[in-house]
Amino acid sequence: MTVDIRIVRAGQMYRYYLRETVVGDGRRPARTPLRAAQEQAGVPVGRWMGRGLAALGLTAGEEVTEAQLRNLFGERGRHPCADRIEADRLAKGDSPKKAYRAGALGRRVTVTGVDFVFRPQPSVYLLWAFGDEETRLVIEAAHERALVRVLEWIEDEVAVIRYGKDGVYRVRPPGGLVAACFRHYEARSGRPLLHDHVLLSVKGQRLDGRWGSIHTTALYENTVAASALYNELVAAEVCEVLGLATEPRTVTEGRRPVMEIAGVPHGLIRWTSWRSDQIAACLSELEYEYVTAVDDGEPRFLPVVSERARAKLNQIAARKTRPPKKGKARSLGQLRADWKVSAIRTSGVPADVISSLLAYARAAAAAIRARIAAVVDIALAAVDVTATVFVMNEGGRFHRRHLLAEARRHLALVLRGQLRDPGLDDQVVAAAISAHCLDITEPKTIRGLEAGYRLYTARWALSDLPARRRPPTFAPDPDRHPPTDPGEPAAHRTPGQDAGEWDVPRIPLQYDRALLAGAVVREQLRATTATAVRGRAHDVVAHQQAAMPEQLLPPEPTDPEHDDQEDEPGRREALDLTALRALRESRTDVEALDLTAERLRHLQDAFTAAADRAHTTIDRYTLRADAEPPRPARRDDQQAHRPQEPGPHRGRDAGH
Repeated sequence: MTVDIRIVRAGQMYRYYLRETVVGDGRRPARTPLRAAQEQAGVPVGRWMGRGLAALGLTAGEEVTEAQLRNLFGERGRHPCADRIEADRLAKGDSPKKAYRAGALGRRVTVTGVDFVFRPQPSVYLLWAFGDEETRLVIEAAHERALVRVLEWIEDEVAVIRYGKDGVYRVRPPGGLVAACFRHYEARSGRPLLHDHVLLSVKGQRLDGRWGSIHTTALYENTVAASALYNELVAAEVCEVLGLATEPRTVTEGRRPVMEIAGVPHGLIRWTSWRSDQIAACLSELEYEYVTAVDDGEPRFLPVVSERARAKLNQIAARKTRPPKKGKARSLGQLRADWKVSAIRTSGVPADVISSLLAYARAAAAAIRARIAAVVDIALAAVDVTATVFVMNEGGRFHRRHLLAEARRHLALVLRGQLRDPGLDDQVVAAAISAHCLDITEPKTIRGLEAGYRLYTARWALSDLPARRRPPTFAPDPDRHPPTDPGEPAAHRTPGQDAGEWDVPRIPLQYDRALLAGAVVREQLRATTATAVRGRAHDVVAHQQAAMPEQLLPPEPTDPEHDDQEDEPGRREALDLTALRALRESRTDVEALDLTAERLRHLQDAFTAAADRAHTTIDRYTLRADAEPPRPARRDDQQAHRPQEPGPHRGRDAGH
């Protein structure tokens, strides 16, 4: 997910933003004016954005001053120009108390805003970092337009002002919202990372002219959908202007693929995310402590790491391995020159590839565009979206926002960076709700009657889909026991072994099961309905396979008795992509074109063996499904393996 959200509170947290975030995550010298500190840090000044600026007398693109930030975010939600308003009222003879009220925007609040962090995918900001000046400007323009579009969607579809007793009434802010945007160029590690901090004020004006507070929970709940929309908009505009295409890449086994610009080497992406190795090493230590933790001699948690606990532990690992703030400030031109030298020296990617990254990406895009027709089948998209959301949300229950986020991800996978109709995601969601979802809402409040909070489940039973894989059971290891005292070492380790080399029991991830569920539902619909589900271009495996050059694909099976007949139109059989992913770890699609004939024969044999194994597995599951009668879903099957986590998990990640 490339959009993060964080609460901004008046007081110490606001001072942190004013001291560091607004100056590019550097360290602002004491008593240095904001504009001078930003110039020293080499970052542009902050800019106002949002439709709500008109009600405050501000304009979009206007510079954000320190006094305006202090009033809106530090003084518990006052007018950005409250100092001028108060001075004018005092000059007209108003009392100090009345003049102070004139600069207020409704009630004083503690939570004054939220910080949205927008950053494109690594392959996009790598092109921004290593491309020429024109490429850099194109990517920055696409990034800025995507920010505006996402903010407009939040204003129109997400943000609500609560009022009345217990906030029972909700209304959209008709005048829009107000936000301050600050541009950053690099990560804490010093590697390139184009991203913007959008400080969104919680203050919004109602139809009666009164100012209220935006419900921040709604912003949290829709962060995943906002992230999917932002990724789709940035990739589509960059690909359209520069002649590129996107492809799915598996970053973590068992999780959904990430859409990256085709032709950008994996080694270069790994170079930008070197902290991932640090986080992974720390995460393995935390997982080991988690499964061996005891309290009065009894295990504190179940001896298995759930997906939810793993996400929480990953956040802890990221905080523990967080590097300090950057040192001396450098201009963007100096940063780009230093990044290129560092990448050539340490990434392992050839210098000519880094210098000609845009040309490599365009060549890969041409190969993909020649083989993939970007045709959206709403019926098939509705099936895949519903099946994925149904499986990945606990208990098979979900809201419209879950369908919307998954629909946007699905369209990004299908279109491969091409522009789409702005309302196509809503059409997919409407088709999914009408054809495959069952409304199970039991509203007890006015909020429950709202369309965004209606509760759905799929029309299929859990017994119709492939069973969830149980966590593996492990035999007790005599050399590995939980400590009898919390102060003792966690367990015995073999000399020379790190924590990452131990087999910590983990619950398998759900995305693979979601893909299998979508395939099962599609086959059932083909067999039971008169209108077949079409759209072979949307098959996930077919899309991953279609990004490869033609000579890496297996030949069509031929019948020696019917050699003279024309081939029947249709796609090739999907392959197990284990060997394919192994090939892509060190090569790009363009580099793969230069493989020798002998290497191609070896790959051909590997792909054939992988396909045989995949077909054997499918046949085994088919026989098992035919032999076993369908079982009704049990509640304990849906609620199994929910250990006590070491802290609350953020709701926006649940089910995604």
